[in-house]
Amino acid sequence: MSARARDSLPISAVRATGQVVLFLLRLLVQCGAALARPRLIVLQIYNAGARSLIIVMLSGLFVGMVLGLQGFDLLQRFGSEDALGIAAALSLIKELGPVITALLFAGRAGTSLTSEIGLMRATDQLTAMQVMAVDPMRYVVAPRFLGGVVAMPLLACVFNVVGLLGAHLVGVQLMGVDRGAFWSQMQGSVVLNDVMEGVVKSCVFGLACSLIAVHSGYTAEPTAEGVGLATTRTVVASSVLTLLLDYMLTAAFL
Repeated sequence: MSARARDSLPISAVRATGQVVLFLLRLLVQCGAALARPRLIVLQIYNAGARSLIIVMLSGLFVGMVLGLQGFDLLQRFGSEDALGIAAALSLIKELGPVITALLFAGRAGTSLTSEIGLMRATDQLTAMQVMAVDPMRYVVAPRFLGGVVAMPLLACVFNVVGLLGAHLVGVQLMGVDRGAFWSQMQGSVVLNDVMEGVVKSCVFGLACSLIAVHSGYTAEPTAEGVGLATTRTVVASSVLTLLLDYMLTAAFL
């Protein structure tokens, strides 16, 4: 890599960040007007959320079951297997639930948003809307962005609930942990701050993943190759940004 190319990398990163920030500001301006059309937002919540329920519930179930197995094995070494409910609840609510749901959201709903908007760009539908004095940011991008922001925390809640059921299934039914101890210790140890941490993380991840998805689709090259690259960029950028934000938010809450 030449010296000029190395010097241009920070400049390109700053330029790309600035473009995303400006896009977000334009998008937030149009969100108020988009709220006046709730049917569009409900439809996008269904597309981003309800259609992702199967993969989120299956993943939550198996993650909870694995967490039950690993947690029981670890706690048994210290004679504290009755604390499995605490370990499962805190792990799911604070970390695994928001992070894994965000990764699944980026892979399923994020790519769908990017490819849909990118195809509208490639087939000149967005240009036709602008010619007819219809703002595509208001009628196309903003409802999809709001739908993703709302759907992500709901999916994280579903993931947590199913994950706890999976941990209960393995820990109580398979490993013989006392049912009363499993639930009572969980209820006594999980405080409001733990729940708020999971809620804040899921909301932030939903905003970040939805923003990257709609931005990548809206700015995609109007070709089949451009749409494919934008879809790939959505998954990679959303996954990396989710993990980075997770570290930052965890450090902030601690």
